[in-house]
Amino acid sequence: MENFTPISSLSGGAIIGLAVAIFLYTHGRPAGVSGILIGLFTWQKRDYAWRIIFFIGLILGTLIYRLSFGFDETISMYESPILLIISGLLVGLGTAFSGGCTSGHGVCGISRLSPRSIIATGIFILAALITVTITLRV
Repeated sequence: MENFTPISSLSGGAIIGLAVAIFLYTHGRPAGVSGILIGLFTWQKRDYAWRIIFFIGLILGTLIYRLSFGFDETISMYESPILLIISGLLVGLGTAFSGGCTSGHGVCGISRLSPRSIIATGIFILAALITVTITLRV
């Protein structure tokens, strides 16, 4: 947390909030990343192009940020590839069971005071705390 700055955190949160509000207004649905991704595989022509643009924007936004602010840190992963694949599959399963991902429930659902999203986000946080606790002790 040595790179934490309240100004950049508040700015980033405000930009995310504005983006999901605009998305909700223009598309009539929450900006949940898992739902947008699933829609890429349904092959509905009229509903396909903006999904691709959304994911291109996620990737380009990350690259632009990195180039603009000189983020040179690398992240090292020491876990086995098998463990990472299993973890990814479990996250996908949890996303399917909860009817959305952290962006859909945590950002969009809570801001709309959705009880389902509030409960789902609480469970996400609890699962993350348990996972970190177990991981640090093993």
